[in-house]
Amino acid sequence: MRSPGSSPPPLASFVVAGLLLLGGGLISHWQEQRNGPVGSALPTPEPAPGPSLRPLPEETQLDGSTQAALLAQLQEADRQWLPRVERLPDGRNRYVYKRRAGEPALSLEQVKALLRNPPRFERQQGAIRQMLGSLERSGVVVLLEQPRKPGAAGEWNPRRAELRIRPDVPGKGSAEFARVLNHETIHVAQSCRGGGLRAQPKPLGLSRQLDARARQHLAEPLYAKASARERVLEEEAYAGQDLLNLGTQLLAAHCRLG
Repeated sequence: MRSPGSSPPPLASFVVAGLLLLGGGLISHWQEQRNGPVGSALPTPEPAPGPSLRPLPEETQLDGSTQAALLAQLQEADRQWLPRVERLPDGRNRYVYKRRAGEPALSLEQVKALLRNPPRFERQQGAIRQMLGSLERSGVVVLLEQPRKPGAAGEWNPRRAELRIRPDVPGKGSAEFARVLNHETIHVAQSCRGGGLRAQPKPLGLSRQLDARARQHLAEPLYAKASARERVLEEEAYAGQDLLNLGTQLLAAHCRLG
């Protein structure tokens, strides 16, 4: 990375990485009692694992031939976020659910609503299919592989036209994977805006309004040496990463799709 005002670095050293909002799950539960439900902070066991698919191995290229296996793995991971009901020995029910770090706790009624209408993540999976297809047509190689920068969940390397996603990200489910992929796809479009797929990324003029969690992650050591220009690139990607159609739209507008 370079300091503001210095000459541009060679492409070999310019890699855009994303730390993103990944975190471990927190187990919470509600227990029904005669005088009403009471929230508890006591630890509860993780959900019992069901039949599991074999995760895609590291260095897997994510393209048309591996997309179905990826989506199946994501669907399996999504099930870990569904609440469940445990029958206690005294006949009462305990409602257990897993939430992502930073998310607010749910009320008992919200947990019951999730049980009645569990999330299906169809929108996220549709966005993943669209992004992977557009990236493949544009000439980007998408790999499940450890990024070069420590702590990064994803990484775009324009010199190699290679997008890496950390191998543990699919295990976090469709929502997290879609966010990581969208973040890095925005970086790909920034390269196309800079002159081509293998060009240094250039800001797209997108909104850079960040929520508190994104600002916190941009303060992480991963970005400590980022130049002013590189911070603008990251702010665009963070601000847009939850708009799951944005990456595909930007590829269509700025990249040459085959």
